[in-house]
Amino acid sequence: MATSVLGSITLGYRPLWNAARSLAAVQLFIEGRADASIDAERLLGALHDQGKPSAPPLLLSVKSPALLRDLLDNAPAPTAFPNRAPYWIEVRSEWMGSHAMPQRVQRAYQRGLRLVWRAESDQPPSPELAACFFTRLLRLPPQAALAGLQAAARARSGTPGGASPVQPGMLYEGVASRLLMEHCLDQQHASALLGWPDEDILHALQRQATAPDYRAMVQLVQAVDDDVSVEKIEALLGMEPILTFRFLAYANSAAVGLRNEVESLRHGLMLLGTTTLKRWLVEQLPQASRDPNLLPVKAAMVLRARLMENLMDSGAEHQLAREIYLCGLFSQIDVLMGEPLGSALHRVPLSSRIYNATVRNSGPYAPLLHIATALETDNGAAIRALCHEHGMGLEEINRALLRTLVGQPTNI
Repeated sequence: MATSVLGSITLGYRPLWNAARSLAAVQLFIEGRADASIDAERLLGALHDQGKPSAPPLLLSVKSPALLRDLLDNAPAPTAFPNRAPYWIEVRSEWMGSHAMPQRVQRAYQRGLRLVWRAESDQPPSPELAACFFTRLLRLPPQAALAGLQAAARARSGTPGGASPVQPGMLYEGVASRLLMEHCLDQQHASALLGWPDEDILHALQRQATAPDYRAMVQLVQAVDDDVSVEKIEALLGMEPILTFRFLAYANSAAVGLRNEVESLRHGLMLLGTTTLKRWLVEQLPQASRDPNLLPVKAAMVLRARLMENLMDSGAEHQLAREIYLCGLFSQIDVLMGEPLGSALHRVPLSSRIYNATVRNSGPYAPLLHIATALETDNGAAIRALCHEHGMGLEEINRALLRTLVGQPTNI
């Protein structure tokens, strides 16, 4: 039953990041075929089949008023899935004027559904509906965004002034400025941001390579001290893109003097040992990055890497799976390294399959990278076209995405 549902929809996603710069929730785009209806209860059952209680909430963002009506009318309350990740339902303001949508919203709220109002920040729900939404996903119009930037500048300088248009406890989208992001999360205590101002944050690096994250390195040192398994250390190391890159460069350096090239984290860890790893980490700690604004940038890279790994044939061997993971992780490493992707990847002896996919847009991993990148958007037509081009079914793509998202701890 759930199989046909996942095979008849197109999914995409965008993360929401909180003040700790960690994953707060995931917006899940859901688009059905124009010639077919979707059973809301079966859809939610399919989503929860993949879920874990520790996964972040899913904000269901449907692409048609008809599917929203079906969700509001028929979706079971989250209490029906007590051991699965929670879900929220997005209600767009522009769809409220037809098909008795206000009454549907009220009935859904009375059944216990968690509803999110999505609109411009100057378009609140009507007073009789306001209580139905536990939070709002808001976009600041240009004038409000300017006022927010001015309020942020006043707060930084300690200058008294007018109130900020950013409301505490709300979700915001479309924030492209680092200053406005910090104002929303750190000064006005917004709950989370949908999307992240990557370009503005990375521009401040002025094409200089960033260092590995301090907390990630301390966590790895502690893992070594706790004598955890090599598998756990490999997983922790692979969650920091710059640290992963530097470790492979170090393992292949003349200073180490290994006879054979090291193309994987596991291989490097087995050859060097955890004592050498710890010493190497401690030597780098004084230069580690403490910039929290880079955490979502790196976490998004990890999400792409995990998605590519899940898109691969599940029967593939571990070595191949980790190679595909590195392909996804390093596909954007240039933005952190401050140099072109091709020259950065030439500094470590990676498989030619990784280089071909990320730089030459060719080879066996390129289709996985194309699809993983497309799934980071709400462009359903592009995702379907890629599936057709590369001979991959929507069901297997959607299952891989859900395994990546709802099998995900919130502290990536």
